[in-house]
Order: sequence, then structure tokens, then C-alpha cells
Amino acid sequence: MTDQSQEAESQEAEGRDDLNFVMLARREKLDALVAQGVEPFAYGFERTHFAADAVALLPEGSDAEGPVVRVAGRVVAWRAHGKTTFAHLGDGSGRIQLYFRKDGLGDAQFGLLDHYDLSDIIGVSGPLFRTRTGEVTVRVERVQMLAKSLRPLPFGKEEVVDGKTVRHSAFSDGEMRSRQRYADLAVHPEVRALFRARSKMTTSIRTFLDGRDFLEVETPVLQPLYGGAAAKPFVTHHNALDMPLFLRIADELYLKRLIVGGFDRVYEIGHDFRNEGIDRTHNPEFTMLEFYQAYADYTDMMTLVEALLISAAGAVRDALAGSDVSDAIPARDQSVLAGPFPRLEWLPTLSQALGVPDVTALTDAELRNAAERIGVQNVGGLSRPKVMDELFQFHVESKIDRPTFVIDYPKELSPLAKPKRGNPALTERFELFARGKELANAFSELNDPIDQRARFEAQARLKAAGDEEATNVDEDYLRAMEYGMPPTGGVGIGLDRLFMYLTDTQHIRDAILFPTMRPE
Repeated sequence: MTDQSQEAESQEAEGRDDLNFVMLARREKLDALVAQGVEPFAYGFERTHFAADAVALLPEGSDAEGPVVRVAGRVVAWRAHGKTTFAHLGDGSGRIQLYFRKDGLGDAQFGLLDHYDLSDIIGVSGPLFRTRTGEVTVRVERVQMLAKSLRPLPFGKEEVVDGKTVRHSAFSDGEMRSRQRYADLAVHPEVRALFRARSKMTTSIRTFLDGRDFLEVETPVLQPLYGGAAAKPFVTHHNALDMPLFLRIADELYLKRLIVGGFDRVYEIGHDFRNEGIDRTHNPEFTMLEFYQAYADYTDMMTLVEALLISAAGAVRDALAGSDVSDAIPARDQSVLAGPFPRLEWLPTLSQALGVPDVTALTDAELRNAAERIGVQNVGGLSRPKVMDELFQFHVESKIDRPTFVIDYPKELSPLAKPKRGNPALTERFELFARGKELANAFSELNDPIDQRARFEAQARLKAAGDEEATNVDEDYLRAMEYGMPPTGGVGIGLDRLFMYLTDTQHIRDAILFPTMRPE
């Protein structure tokens, strides 16, 4: 034996010493399969049916033997009884029962079943039949190990209560489920159904916008200058160009460049990144929908957002209604989404909440005192617009339950929105709130490059004064505007939060397949 092979054998032995007895037993079964000439990790399997499709082939009440099927999936239940074994095989469509008989498989093949475990991925073939209890079952004539499971999945127990299957999870820790989403999906059908519904929601949004002549586009994720929102970016470095780059915080400024270029209706669904805290409704990486329509204003976009939200809600409801776990995931009541949504004016609503005639007339000191009273931290380091925004979040935003448009924001809070007609101290901007959180943000987009430069410069002064979320002066965007930008309505919708609202999901990590987590 060479030194290298001795070292490899030693490392393997040390590794096995670290395994618990269950995992060690599975390694031993793996070795036994290999010793008997079985390849425990197959290259493929020719499947003819998904489990649910196979079950549907045998009519209710039929005693006749059904067709031969080839199904594959994970072993989710296993009951050995001497010369017979029952199992359940699960795949993405559902599950089907398997029946193994020693005299049907032969001694050698049946003997290999001793080395099978829950969580193994197998393929089987055989005819369908119904058991005495009426369950559609495959009478297995051939079985193949496709992937030996070396770590047992945390399957819970199941019982039938009043004709419904009730699952008792053995994997209930929320953080662990988010960290090991693969295991969460494998053992919780309702989680798989939830994320299928999310996919249907996204598809419905694309269909909705495509049907209104919007063009789906892609804009840079790595940007030399970030903008389009108030947020702190992630910073990286491009070695070949020897320059800093930023992960985008919003898609807005590039999409509006396309409006200048002659694409009158554009949208993008993609990931944005903000270097901020993680909580129940914030993840540093999130999915944003932004769409822009030339020759429209914010009132046009309100109508569009109402229709889009109702369409997305219908897609989620239909996706969940077609699953066997619809009771576990409540779809949002459609009556709550019936438009038109209520509208609140930003200034009068906040002023009323604070008990003052006009919140903009308060001094900086009075605003900061009001913010300190509601527990805002480090008030002295916040800009006046940021303090006003904190007050609004606490006194108004957090108390909105049903979908509601808040309209006409102060100019200093909206550096990319047009002044309101008749009151230039305000802007033509709305945000859609529901269940206390923002779902959408929209403007009559600012298309005056002179005004835009002045607002960029005001933001730059705030940044120089210490506001890390203020934006910079984007000279290239200003140049694009100087060529002439048509009047435009624009909308941004956070799809993670929208999906949370439509499914009554309480934490953003449960709406994202792989949320950002601390290292283990």
C-alpha cells in the first residue's frame, strides 16, 4: 500500500469516527451494496410517469390490474414484513405506494432491500393495482438504487384525521429550515407548494405586463455608480479595470435610460442588494419588479398596480387551490384586493397623527424630539427627511392593514419624482402599503434635467453630511435626460413582500428559497 493510499484510508477512518451511529450504519449499507455489485449513485432512470399521474391511471373502484409504470423518487415511508415490504415513494407531484414481494423480485433483489433506508432515491417498475384498502400501488418487478441517502431526512409523523392527512413536523426550527432549505423542501410538501405558488405569481406578472406591450429587459447588476433609491450599497472591486463597483440598489436609472432611448414600456424582474439589517421584512438580497411607461403619470400607474395585484393574487390562489396543502397556506381574501384602493395624502395624514397643523413647519429639533419619543436610535445623525420618514413609518405606515395608496410625498423625500401640479413642495409619488409594510413605490418620473441636477446635488450634500443612504450625482443619467425624456410613470414592487402579503407569510426568510444567513 502506498503512503498516499494509507493517508486516504486513515482520513476516511477518522471521518467515520465523527459520524453518529445512524449515519455510520448508512455508510455500512452503502459498502454492502457496492460489495454486491450495486452502483449506489446512478446516472439516470427512464421514468414514464410521475407519482400523481400513475395514481390517476387506475379508476376509482377498479379491481383490474393497471398498466406497467416506471416511477422514481424518494422513499418517504418503509414497512418491512418478512417476505413482503410496503413503501411510499414521493416525487414532485405527490406520492404512490410500492409493494415488494420476495417471490416477485427474487431472492437476490429482495435481499438488497435490507440495505435500503428512508430518504433513499430509487426507481421502480411494475403494474398498478389497488390494495384491499383501495390505495393505488405499484407491484414492484424491478427496483434500482438511484442515490443512497447517507444522512436521514427529518421526516415527521403523519396521521389521517377526519379524512385529511395531518403532518407532524420533525423539522420545526425556523432558522434551521431556512439554512437547510433542501431538507425543508424534501420533508414539507406545503413548502414546495408555497414556492410553486411564488413561481406562478411571477409568471402571472410577466404575462400581465407582456399583454400590455411592456418589454422585459436586463440592466447591470454591477454598476459604477449606484442610485434609484435611498440605501447603502455593497461595494466590490473590478481587478482588470482597477475600479470600484457597486451591486445595484435599484433598477430605476438604467430602465429610464431605455425610456430615453425609445422603448416606451419596459420592465425588469431581478435581484437588488442593499447593505442593511436583516429582520422580518428585510433581506440584503431581494427580488424587485420595476416597470416604466412613457406618456403616463402616477395616477395611470395606480390603476395599473391595482390590476396587477389582483392578477397576481388570483395566480397564487389558483396555485394553492390545486395543491393538497391548501389548508396550510391561506391565500389572501380576494375581496380585500378589490379596487379602487383607499388613498391617503402623506402630509395631512402624518400631521394629524402627530397632532400638529403641518409637520413640515416643525423645526429640526421638534422633529428629532418626536422621533426620540418613539424610540428612533441615533436621531442626531439622521437628516431631516430621514427623521420625517421614521415618524411616518411609526405613526402611519405600521397601522395600514388593507392595501392603501399613500400619495403626494414631500419633495425632499422623493429626489426622482416630478413636483405635484399645484403644489411644488410636494411630489407626484405614491407608495402602496398593506399589513403595515410597503409593497410598491411609484412616481410621475422627473424628466427635467435641470431640476434633477439640483436634487442630485442636494442629495450629495446630505451624503457629505453623513447620510449613508443619500445618492450621488449621476452625470451619465443627467446626460441621458438632456437628450429628452418623455413624461413617464414608474413603479417598483418588492416581490418578496408582495408574496408574503398574498400568502400571509410572517417572515421574509420563508418567502425566499435561500435567504441570507449568518455563518453556522
